[in-house]
Amino acid sequence: MPLALVGNPSNRRVTLFTAAARRAGLPAPTVHPWREVLLSGSVPGPGTLVRIDSPGEDAEVDRLLRALGSGRPATTARHGEILGTGAAFTGLGLALARVADGGGLPLSDPADILTMTDKRRCHALLSAAGIPVPPALSASAPVHGYDALRAAMREAGWGRVFVKPAHGSSASGVIAFAAAGRRVTAVTSVELSGGSLFNNLGVRRYDDESSIRTIVDLLAPDGLHVEQWFPKASLGDRVLDLRVVVIAGRPRHVVVRTSRSPMTNLHLGNARGDVGAVRAAAGERSWAAAMETCVRVAACFPRTLHVGVDLMFRVGWRDHAVAEVNAFGDLLPGVLADGQDTYDAQVAALLDGWADVSCVS
Repeated sequence: MPLALVGNPSNRRVTLFTAAARRAGLPAPTVHPWREVLLSGSVPGPGTLVRIDSPGEDAEVDRLLRALGSGRPATTARHGEILGTGAAFTGLGLALARVADGGGLPLSDPADILTMTDKRRCHALLSAAGIPVPPALSASAPVHGYDALRAAMREAGWGRVFVKPAHGSSASGVIAFAAAGRRVTAVTSVELSGGSLFNNLGVRRYDDESSIRTIVDLLAPDGLHVEQWFPKASLGDRVLDLRVVVIAGRPRHVVVRTSRSPMTNLHLGNARGDVGAVRAAAGERSWAAAMETCVRVAACFPRTLHVGVDLMFRVGWRDHAVAEVNAFGDLLPGVLADGQDTYDAQVAALLDGWADVSCVS
């Protein structure tokens, strides 16, 4: 069955997957640009296996998603501007429905993509499945702004939380927030400038309540997910977590992300750590339990070929929790498992018949 790919043609995700298909002796996938999906409805047809890749890193696609989701014209976001994430999520749902209606067999189930892309929905699914996740404020009582956040924290007895845009990615808009009486601190990649918010790919600290209030109040209309702070394990002077890519139900590729701030995302100037050192520090029993959790996470999305699990060990390595699940979390350049990168491993799973079992059943 031929491969098709919905993505942004110039993005390295598309070029890396295409290269993996060619290395396996397959024809290059037919690429259906997100722009054309949104403008003309051009999508892969029946008889194709469809890889759905991230629509991110393209300003026009972002604008079109926000316009589709809001039902009205949208302006182009300025570089790094955090704008209309709720509308973009709604637009993504409508666009994925167009892809599904084309009749191809998706390698990532559209409903799974939407669940992983909604942090509140994903957290609830994992929690219901008994997968360890940090406690979170109930989605049935949404936080509509800074005052509501402080009130909810007092009611829960929490002094430190992570505030996450419900539909954000790449730590955009995420705030590590601490409050003790009148003292407040926010560590975040958000830059507040002229009444707008920007993800500036750096981490900064705010200690004035006025700025923190403004940031939270600007993020809140698009939806917030608030979790109790999970104290991460560290090696040396750097806290860490893992990105584990699970392919066809198997944890295959692992990256350790280390940081001197609460934000470990590598694009924020952080560093990769040593997987062997982390495994040794955790001990084989704890490491095996963490990998089994990743298997269980993937089992929550049985019609999706790969998921990227962000997993945190607690200080002291006593236990672990899942921070997020990423529908497009397989971009790990240079990380090999058994000589394969993440894209090679996915193509190999297809050649081994994964689609016959998971997509057609």
